[in-house]
Amino acid sequence: MQKITLISLNNFEPSFIAQVAKTVQLELDFPVELIEKKIDLNEYYYPARRQYDGSTLLKVVDSIKPEKSLKSIGLLTVDIFIPILTYIFGQAYLNGKTGIASLYRLKNEHYGLKSDDKLLLERFQKVVIHELGHTFGLKHCYIPKCVMRSGVYVEDLDQKSTNFCPACREALNIEKKG
Repeated sequence: MQKITLISLNNFEPSFIAQVAKTVQLELDFPVELIEKKIDLNEYYYPARRQYDGSTLLKVVDSIKPEKSLKSIGLLTVDIFIPILTYIFGQAYLNGKTGIASLYRLKNEHYGLKSDDKLLLERFQKVVIHELGHTFGLKHCYIPKCVMRSGVYVEDLDQKSTNFCPACREALNIEKKG
């Protein structure tokens, strides 16, 4: 049976990751497997930026993903970037098998606001589902509430839902194989 794998690359609370997995499973209708992998993130750190190279981390996740997994997302707690952007929430191979998502910039504390675990979970779920959408071939959507709408700021994430709009849902065209 095909499944989506969430790969924890940092220390996440098991209940937090379980809630992310549940939402992913509900939205994409695939079983979700949770696994943990230990990698040394230090070699992907850029001291001048005080961030981690998202493109290289995406390649690493692609190399460690389970072969039998339909899609895999590496879950991170560190600040990630790509050269053309100051920071990113996540990244994925369009029509590929792999993506990454980081909760670092999703925390209210990063913006001088009071901690909000519920909001952090919602934001992270949206990023993970969004990146999975890219792996299934979806591009950014213009519908404000669609999870595939581009999100540059956390405020953008807060305005959308964890769901695909009808057009994106139809475009997913996921073929189920048992």
